[in-house]
Amino acid sequence: MPEIVKSDFETIRRNKVYEEVARQLQQMILKRLRPGDKLPSERELAETLGVSRSSIRDAIRSLELLGLVEPRQGAGTVVREISASTIMNPLAALLRHKLELVGELLDFRKMLEPPLAARAATHRSEEEIDELEQILRRQESSVQRGEVAIEEDSEFHYTIAMASGNSVVLKVLDLLMDLLRDTRERSLQTEGRPHRSLAGHRRILAAIKRRDAEGAKAAMRRHIEDVEEIVLEPQERANTTEV
Repeated sequence: MPEIVKSDFETIRRNKVYEEVARQLQQMILKRLRPGDKLPSERELAETLGVSRSSIRDAIRSLELLGLVEPRQGAGTVVREISASTIMNPLAALLRHKLELVGELLDFRKMLEPPLAARAATHRSEEEIDELEQILRRQESSVQRGEVAIEEDSEFHYTIAMASGNSVVLKVLDLLMDLLRDTRERSLQTEGRPHRSLAGHRRILAAIKRRDAEGAKAAMRRHIEDVEEIVLEPQERANTTEV
């Protein structure tokens, strides 16, 4: 394998880290490596690029889906023989898989977050209510400036998870939100969606404030279904048309 040096890579942007890692690895594979060559280890790549090993793993998984690399027992990750079909067929499969994965992740949100909102309604403190109200004020200011308010959106859902009184669930939600970040950003960029999101958050908070567990659960479910409607239905129609 050719020696990999730091100058082969660029500084990684903090936004969408794994995608940038995958792009740089793909360039290296196409320009410098040959079929059968082994990629550097996760640890080496993480140190060279200054990113987490989880970002490296996500990048390598995306390259596997594209058919550029494959894991080999005892040999690590190696470069595959590249052809037109190697590139195009996995790419089509990747697009289909991404839509299916987003649908499953949103479905999991519906399993997880409505009960969390209900639990928050019965466990919340006045301090947590104050914090949620402050978040919504910041979200409203961002929306009025024409911004998508993705950070306030995440903070609102995290705070509800914290108010539910279960720290383990917070870690699960953190991972889920990270996996769906692109989808949530796309949803919030849809015309009228930032205002609908804010209205949904207000309905959820109103139910939590009055300790209405069932109302909070229903409001959260409706909020997530709004995202599903915006994100999934246009993509499904587009895929049907293409076929």
